Amino acid sequence: MTTSGRRRSPGSSLPVTIGVEEEYLLVDPVSRQVRAEAEKVVAQASEELGDRVGTELTRYQVEVRTDPHTDLADLRDQLRSTRAAVATAAAQLGLAVISSGTPVLGQQTPPPFTPGHRYAQSVAMFGALDDEQSACACHVHIGVADERTAVQLSNHLRPWLPALIALAANSPYWQGRDTGYASWRTMTWGRWPVAGPPPYFASHAHFQDLVGSLIGSGTLMDRGGVYWDIRPSHHVPTLEVRIADATPTVEDTVFLAGAVKGLAVTALTAIRHGEPAPQPEPEMLRAACWRTARDGLTGSSINLRTGDLEPAADLIGRLTHTLHRTLSATDLASLHAARAHLATHGNGADRQRAAYRQRRHLPDVIDHLIHSMTATTPPATPARRRLTNWS
Repeated sequence: MTTSGRRRSPGSSLPVTIGVEEEYLLVDPVSRQVRAEAEKVVAQASEELGDRVGTELTRYQVEVRTDPHTDLADLRDQLRSTRAAVATAAAQLGLAVISSGTPVLGQQTPPPFTPGHRYAQSVAMFGALDDEQSACACHVHIGVADERTAVQLSNHLRPWLPALIALAANSPYWQGRDTGYASWRTMTWGRWPVAGPPPYFASHAHFQDLVGSLIGSGTLMDRGGVYWDIRPSHHVPTLEVRIADATPTVEDTVFLAGAVKGLAVTALTAIRHGEPAPQPEPEMLRAACWRTARDGLTGSSINLRTGDLEPAADLIGRLTHTLHRTLSATDLASLHAARAHLATHGNGADRQRAAYRQRRHLPDVIDHLIHSMTATTPPATPARRRLTNWS
């Protein structure tokens, strides 16, 4: 993420800045299988996007970055123009682009890796763990004053990880079949040695000591290999929320970014007032993340206060209540259409499955995702049971 946003002092009332990284997959619009042409598409798209577009671990993937924004409407505008630029660059090479947490058709195992020392080092160190990393994410960066604030903010945001998984789940298919999960990408990333929900950090020194020990023990190559779902960035002054699948539409990304922003505003207020962060049991937090990765918006989630199962819609209801209390009227207006579409048509996983059910034909899922990539309004999908208790 570019870093032109202002630094803030702890407890500052300056607006919270939000930036986004999105990862996309390249597909053949005829066969609908993934294509290993990332370097060509990046070279073409960089004529318009400059260094805001780049390659990723596999040659199926393209990554883009936004600038920091304080207003969700401005973020939406940049995301639309960025997606359009990548889609145009791909089309000029006879390709199409989709935003999905996992490929649906055509991926090889192991995948074709992008040349470079770091990627080669990762493959040598972690072996087959890299074989399924054609998975794509949407990372939201929150501007922070310093790493100490980022660590405190991480503690406060941890309990909301299951809700963010449910909202953004968009990876039901892998190797041409339905995995039974709304977010299979969450499962593949959880296999890494330093991944999943981050620990509760007793202090900034605790964070630094733990990461140093993980590097010293040979578990991590460096700070860039910390794959916790929330982590202080190692190269820009942000806290990075990494939990979400790549989202199908711009509106889905804006809703995710708005949710993270609202939670960050709440957490920064709590930090300023000296309020302690909740400390759910690590095992229960991990279990709750697994449950929402499986069920998405339509099944059950685990209430981290009681340990009981509850409808996932109840969890999302608490999240949206928080957003209404913390986000500005302008930002809430930006979220309205996406929230209504989620309530009626579900998350990306629900929409992928709906596209498949019409003819039970997986290429239809790819066609739906190609259309979703640059749609100016959320694409219509078959109606489902409306989640009236959180819309």
